[in-house]
Amino acid sequence: MSRTVIRGGLVITASDELHADVLIESGRVAALAASGTPAAETFTAERTLDATGKYVLPGGVDAHTHMELPFGGTFASDTFETGTRAAAWGGTTTVVDFAVQSVGHSLREGLDAWHAKAEGNCTVDYGFHMIVSDVNPGILKEMDRLVEEGVTSFKQFMAYPGVFYSDDGQILRAMQRSAENGGLIMMHAENGIAIDVLVEQALARGQTDPRHHGEVRKSLLEAEATHRAIRLAQVAGAPLYVVHVSATEAVAELARARDEGLNVFGETCPQYLFLSADNLAEPDFEGAKYVCSTPLRPKEHQAALWRGLRTNDLQVVSTDHCPFCFTGQKDLGRGDFSKIPNGLPGVENRMDLLHQAVVDGHLTRRRWIEIACATPARMFGLYPKKGTLVPGADADVVIYDPHAEQVLSAETHHMNVDYSAYEGRRVTGRVETVLSRGEPVITEREYTGRAGHGVYLPRSTCQYLT
Repeated sequence: MSRTVIRGGLVITASDELHADVLIESGRVAALAASGTPAAETFTAERTLDATGKYVLPGGVDAHTHMELPFGGTFASDTFETGTRAAAWGGTTTVVDFAVQSVGHSLREGLDAWHAKAEGNCTVDYGFHMIVSDVNPGILKEMDRLVEEGVTSFKQFMAYPGVFYSDDGQILRAMQRSAENGGLIMMHAENGIAIDVLVEQALARGQTDPRHHGEVRKSLLEAEATHRAIRLAQVAGAPLYVVHVSATEAVAELARARDEGLNVFGETCPQYLFLSADNLAEPDFEGAKYVCSTPLRPKEHQAALWRGLRTNDLQVVSTDHCPFCFTGQKDLGRGDFSKIPNGLPGVENRMDLLHQAVVDGHLTRRRWIEIACATPARMFGLYPKKGTLVPGADADVVIYDPHAEQVLSAETHHMNVDYSAYEGRRVTGRVETVLSRGEPVITEREYTGRAGHGVYLPRSTCQYLT
């Protein structure tokens, strides 16, 4: 029976901050006691970690990643091995990735394919959502079986006609089914039919540069789709989780729905909080590095996102980590922005960027942990096993130095991609040591983990419903 004690740190969860020692036994949190008290002094272990002057955090839960995703004739450049290792370097100890159903194929085929990609390759624990590209009676029955097995969330797309797109009837049917089986529909809310018209018109005018990717994917079309998804969910009596919210107008739709008492939730991502349409407009095709969907918006949208995070109209910050190398992948779209693979790298940067938001006064420390650890765990049926530090929880623990400074760069990151979306950005705070189920995977800035340590996580249904 292996035991570890972490002494002297400031333990931060979504609900509490306490100078406490943490006892870990057989991969789980066994006990916490205020540092220096008789109770803490009874903690004995083979391994003692000194966290004096540091934070002790629950491992991050990134509920939106795309490892090895096929897109636009290529694949996301991070494998489950490289991507989960990079997650660990960034203090994230659980990822929930997206298995893909191809049109004409079963959900089971897609899920089995993603299990094959991930099994034996992950440094940290992982689960799956299911992308539903094709809704028919057989698929609806499969949704029931997947929920029973612990795949309890299903993503649909109002964008990408001809690839992942679902029409309103398909969306309504899936929502009705999730209302019955307890699943949670996750929605990519953009009006893809209208966007395709604007893309065609822009290209016809010779507007081919990356910045036009953001200009045609208008914020009003994100807001319209968000509104439509909310009302379809209301008709179905189903909860709804809107992914990668980027626009002021979309936040307003979510806030209105929540004011009406609906089980409607919103996620945003670091790229929308820290980057903007100015990045898409960088010269010499550099803007292609920042092409993702929903797109980066003008800077004035950021205030609404930060406000939504403070007021809980947005509940989660995930990364939508979907990296493509600038050379050999992003440059497939030279001369035609619509052919640039959509996605940014970020699984390694999320916890640090959100700590910078604490430093800058956008968030409290507890809110940082709430939106990055506790709420994603609750939203997707993993709490309190993940997302907090309480007796019985998995010992996914981050010792975090809040005073260390670092410069984010492709030269030093561990994601398998040839650029950083945050190149040269100086941030305060850095992961020092990471435990996954009590095992050290990062030890004082050295990688000590291994592929295959991470295990698959069946999930319960959403624990965040009102």
